[in-house]
Amino acid sequence: MYLEKKKRNKALAVMAVLLVLSAGGIVATMHTGKHESIKETMRDAVLHDLNRISVFGLFEADPSLVSGFIVTALMLFIALILRIFVIPRFKRVPGRFQMLIELWVDTFRNLAKGNSPHRYKALGAYIFAVGSYIFTGTMFELFGFQAITSEGHSISLPAPLANINGAIATGCFSYLFIMFGGITANKIKGAGKTLKEFSLPVSMTFRLFGALLSGMLTTELVYYYITLSFVLPVVVGVLFTVLHAVIQAYVLTMLTSFYYGEVTEPIHKKEKKTQQEGRS
Repeated sequence: MYLEKKKRNKALAVMAVLLVLSAGGIVATMHTGKHESIKETMRDAVLHDLNRISVFGLFEADPSLVSGFIVTALMLFIALILRIFVIPRFKRVPGRFQMLIELWVDTFRNLAKGNSPHRYKALGAYIFAVGSYIFTGTMFELFGFQAITSEGHSISLPAPLANINGAIATGCFSYLFIMFGGITANKIKGAGKTLKEFSLPVSMTFRLFGALLSGMLTTELVYYYITLSFVLPVVVGVLFTVLHAVIQAYVLTMLTSFYYGEVTEPIHKKEKKTQQEGRS
């Protein structure tokens, strides 16, 4: 009875705190004027031409570019710390953190090896890097880091790939990596096989940009209105962000590894398979 009563009191206390915070948020929101309409908010989420950030007073940059620099620096710093202080202390019987790191690396390594068994080392390293960047960059938006625009307004930094330029760069770089693998493995024939898939960078770009943009627009719409600005944004923000981070990282790395395996497959092996199928 005592334990049940204690748990009930804790639950009531948590509910009371949430109610007080919600009430305070409603009052604060009612007295806070929005500096732009919902139309301007949605338009800027797509074009990024209104809210820009001054970089050391030298030039004005897109918020997503600032997010990209922050995510890149953060990933390099974490990689450096892991390489110097964590990886040398790996044990034969791994702990939880070591198992998590090995699982993350093996996921991309196995994906590369399964789609390109003849050439998977460089592919594994590339899809590990791009997959980690997409996942980390998308999850970065979830934390809502604030920045001040050149006009003095406070905004949350978006995901780096929510900008079409970041998505284009990722799609084109993946396509160039596939072409480089094809040229390395099969010379001119490899390049020809890659050039046949001329729509690949376009499909990669708009699939990545469209998915991340749709989640960001939905979250912006929910957060804009007072009646939807409590409890629901937590569910919507976490759901869209986590799902897009996982799905888009998997889809782009899967497409890259699949086409890389196609263009780097040795020509003589493919001819032997065709002859055996013809005889059977």
